Amino acid sequence: MSTSEPTQSTDSSAANDPETIREEIERTRGDLADTVDALHAKLDVKTQAKRKIVAVREHATTDSGKPRPELLAGAAVAVVLVAALVWWRRR
Repeated sequence: MSTSEPTQSTDSSAANDPETIREEIERTRGDLADTVDALHAKLDVKTQAKRKIVAVREHATTDSGKPRPELLAGAAVAVVLVAALVWWRRR
């Protein structure tokens, strides 16, 4: 997104030049397209969720696609703790 101010010429003949006006319109269209694209990306929840899933998978797995050993160890510890808590509460 661009926040540039419209170019205003002090020369009135240049401001009324059709080519200058066309260039200004094209610049404005480009800025508007960028703004719309940015808003679309921000509001597209499905795509954001997919990107987040990919990022988490990349972080949680090794290069070969297997789960990282430290995550497996953490999951095992969590299972043992939950099992111990359930066993302790039932006693």
